[in-house]
Amino acid sequence: MSVWDGLYPVGMLPSWAPGAAAGILSLHLIQKLLFPYFWADLRYLLKVLRYGLRMKMYRLQGNIETVLDKFVKLAEKQPHKPFLVYEGKVHTYQEVDMRSNKVAQVFLHHAALKKGDTVALLMGNEPDFIHVWFGLAKLGCVVAFLNFNIRSRSLLHCIDSCEPKILVVGAGLLGTLEEILPSLQKDVSVWIMAKDSAFPTVHTLIDKIEAASEDTVPVNRWSANSLKSSVLYIFTSGTTGLPKAAVISQLQVLKGAAGLWAFGATANDVIYITLPLYHSAASLLGIGGCIELGATCVLKKKFSASQFWSDCKKYNVTIIQYIGELCRYLCNQPVKEGEKDHQVWLAVGNGVRKDVWREFLDRFGPVKICEFYGSTEGNICFMNHTGKIGAVGRANFFYKV
Repeated sequence: MSVWDGLYPVGMLPSWAPGAAAGILSLHLIQKLLFPYFWADLRYLLKVLRYGLRMKMYRLQGNIETVLDKFVKLAEKQPHKPFLVYEGKVHTYQEVDMRSNKVAQVFLHHAALKKGDTVALLMGNEPDFIHVWFGLAKLGCVVAFLNFNIRSRSLLHCIDSCEPKILVVGAGLLGTLEEILPSLQKDVSVWIMAKDSAFPTVHTLIDKIEAASEDTVPVNRWSANSLKSSVLYIFTSGTTGLPKAAVISQLQVLKGAAGLWAFGATANDVIYITLPLYHSAASLLGIGGCIELGATCVLKKKFSASQFWSDCKKYNVTIIQYIGELCRYLCNQPVKEGEKDHQVWLAVGNGVRKDVWREFLDRFGPVKICEFYGSTEGNICFMNHTGKIGAVGRANFFYKV
């Protein structure tokens, strides 16, 4: 049956109909040729715009909701859902919330921190990184993530530049602390994630956390008056000199946390984080993204190419994060049977070369690789949400317009 039936007698189509049909077909072919991802880009743009408009409406209504606010609500809504899985141990949303409350109570009563004070965090990938980060955030503090891979002069520069009231050091980094302790500013109070301290001037934290109350601190301690307010300092790599602190606002945290959602992830996904938490990819996109979704993340102490896919299978991982070299390291591993036997459907990161990209897909199966490009201290981000093979994201039709 023709689309014109009922409008015109059979065989009596208007003279302009064939030309219109040819014009529509030509436009379709031109769009496919010149802008093959036009509709996918449009859908993605509309999705992101809806998110932005929703945030704008909240702000106009005076209802500012931060990522921390979202986490606290999730701890009430789904208290027993796994939030973190670390070395086989599950930490539920409620458990992480309660332990971060304990951290907040310790610093509230033993350190007299004020809203807006800066605390530097020198810790590796472990659940207590999250607990301390969230606990300090509940006191309204600005948390400075320190790179545990740098030492002496560079590390001291980072600490001095953010002027923290307190430095919190992980138990595995006491050797680094011993190196810098004599040169630290005297007004910086040092705390370690341990029950005992070999340094007379260093406070212990684990014993005080265990004895602290799980009561939440007043909401007005962490509530944000503006999404432009500073909440984190994340340091650059220092490849062009000493590391520099990028000031991260509440709005930037929200934008980073929306990344996985924008790529199509849902609350049913399990995110595998092997990148260091002191970097924005793991902390904002990974942990923040998990909170935005209400999902679960598997945290690894450090990346291991030999254990990567076995971990993905063991923990039913569906989303992985990478940097370009990480994918190459996986491709350089000896070939094993059943390498495509996993549930990973999405990989998010940046910097993978075209040849490695193709090899990764051929070897490990139809994983959708979504590249993005955006520096921690930058103000723009390119997102390759279509999975088109290419270097560091893509500038789509709408970006160009």
